[in-house]
Amino acid sequence: MSNARASHLTRRGILAAGGALGLGAVLAACGDDDGKSGGGSDSTASAAAKSGPWTFKDDRGTTVKLGKAPSAIVAFTGVAAALYDYGIQVKGVFGPTRTSAGKADVQAGDMDISKVEILGNVWDEFNVEKYAALRPDVLISTMFDATGTLWYVPEASKDKIAKLAPSVGVSVYDRQLTAPLQRMWELAESLGADLTAAKATDAKKRFEEAATRLRAAAKAKPEIKVMAGSASQELFYVSGTDLSIDLEYFKALGVNFVEPPESAKKQGGGWYESLSWENVDKYPADIIMMDDRTSAIQPADITEATWKQLPAVKAGQVIARSPEPILSYDKCVPLLTALAEALEKAKKVS
Repeated sequence: MSNARASHLTRRGILAAGGALGLGAVLAACGDDDGKSGGGSDSTASAAAKSGPWTFKDDRGTTVKLGKAPSAIVAFTGVAAALYDYGIQVKGVFGPTRTSAGKADVQAGDMDISKVEILGNVWDEFNVEKYAALRPDVLISTMFDATGTLWYVPEASKDKIAKLAPSVGVSVYDRQLTAPLQRMWELAESLGADLTAAKATDAKKRFEEAATRLRAAAKAKPEIKVMAGSASQELFYVSGTDLSIDLEYFKALGVNFVEPPESAKKQGGGWYESLSWENVDKYPADIIMMDDRTSAIQPADITEATWKQLPAVKAGQVIARSPEPILSYDKCVPLLTALAEALEKAKKVS
């Protein structure tokens, strides 16, 4: 979080922004026909063709072609966690994977992190030699900008990394949650996942049911104001919804969010507004969603008196938020359910 004042608000600034590090937006159940991020049927190869040539068109418009479906996969931790939920095991990961206590990071999901090679665990860390030793077939990551920058691939070594294997980028910028979820589904299928299995179809059904529940909860409590925040030692970040895949989707389902003005978000690259702890009460809120990543200070550890005096905090109406959702339906169900439940129980306190 100490990188929040990085001179240029690219990936590093977004990372520092914790709660701001939303993601993007594309079609939700409520219909945004921005299908540009898709790739549709021509973007995936069927699982049945796993033994034959493999082709995948990513969200940069880049088509990767291999003689067979890749087996030596290296991916950003959150991507690897999503693929794991679909039965695809990667060989190596980069990004927040292991906590300082040696446990799996929240972004690692259900993966057994002892079974993957961790090439980098923090920002700007990527062991190129270890990567080469894995003899990778493909590298997969998300993208938080419109230029196709691969998340957590260091700027200084990106060219060396690119020479070792082709890459696939899944955009999580300026689109709703349902779009990257669908893209990850397509990618997993192309890699050989059985998406007709009950585990996969049930998760998708539960996601749709959770979305229906959240829409109903938001409709029933339109007066409840929700704020998405993230805490660092020096600053409190209030996320806008415009670029965040989760918040943009929740807003489309009817959730009433605190929305900092564009002028206030300018310093945060359009993602967020930075507040001093003295001004943490700037926006009235009834529910506060707080960044659950290890890079952010968690609510129980916030000692600022101004925080403790917030009406939502005093009322116990603070819930977790995953600014970088693991893009499997199974992992996104709890995100919708938690917010729906918070809305159903919320009292107007602001």
